[in-house]
Amino acid sequence: MSKMFTDLRRHALNGPTMGTCWSALVFAPAGCDPEPVRLALQAAVDEVDTQMSSWKPGSDVTRLNVAPVGEWVAVPDRLRQVLAMGLQIGRASGGAFDISMGDAVRAWGFGPEAAAPERIREAMRAGRMLAHEVLEMDAGLVRKRAPLTLDLNGIAKGYGVDRLAETLVQHGLPAGLVGIDGEMRALGSRPGGEPWTVAVEAPDPERRAPHSILALQDAAVATSGDYRHWVEVQGRLLSHTMDPARGAPLLAPPASVTVVHASCMQADAWATALMVMGSLEGAAMARKQGLGALFIDRMGDGFRETRVGRLFENNPGDGT
Repeated sequence: MSKMFTDLRRHALNGPTMGTCWSALVFAPAGCDPEPVRLALQAAVDEVDTQMSSWKPGSDVTRLNVAPVGEWVAVPDRLRQVLAMGLQIGRASGGAFDISMGDAVRAWGFGPEAAAPERIREAMRAGRMLAHEVLEMDAGLVRKRAPLTLDLNGIAKGYGVDRLAETLVQHGLPAGLVGIDGEMRALGSRPGGEPWTVAVEAPDPERRAPHSILALQDAAVATSGDYRHWVEVQGRLLSHTMDPARGAPLLAPPASVTVVHASCMQADAWATALMVMGSLEGAAMARKQGLGALFIDRMGDGFRETRVGRLFENNPGDGT
């Protein structure tokens, strides 16, 4: 082993964010104090949460939600970046990804309040418009041309992971593995030159177990699934992923969709979009967009997989 390799020290850093935890695994030169890095990483995700949380009454996205229709609202640059990407992927996905599902999320009980039938009926109203049809942006200003409630839960977590990665680089640490609750991004490689290994979780609501293992280098991975958050309506379990066309939870989604992309923000949003599309249409969209994607559908007591992209096609899973 080289002197450079043996002089590196492993640091596992973590902290709270967005109702869960962030993590960072880095190898730094001997004598490097990890505490300033940890504090900077915490500050980075705190900034994302403060701007983009739909749970915080004082967040910037909440301020935008309560602003009158037609009024221009100044937003921070990081929120502007996420809104712009959300609208871009909304258009590219034909509306399968939509950042204006906040009313439906809350109505069905996935927000701070319990489910409410009258709000569910309103969320499912005919002719609801999508964010990219309603939200207008001009430099650092944003306005709504019709009522909408933004919810960035399908993209902000991935952006938070990207901010963790950027913060490591800013502190002279060009290699590491960062994540927020399973959304991960690998920077460079491990000290010996090997890629970082990341588990794709099996879509099992009873336990957390790996389905397959990815080897990542300068890439991010995000998963959307039906097995962690749900509500029960008339004896039926409904996933937290919303169908923008209906303003309601998906009726027959894949068990999970995993996407690999250079950007965790984009992997996060595309995982939701492909979940909404389903395996057949979603696989076609993944090929069109050049995404690596793994779709897992429940088939009786087992699973059926659809794989798109070299990374998944060369990585056999454990599904049946």
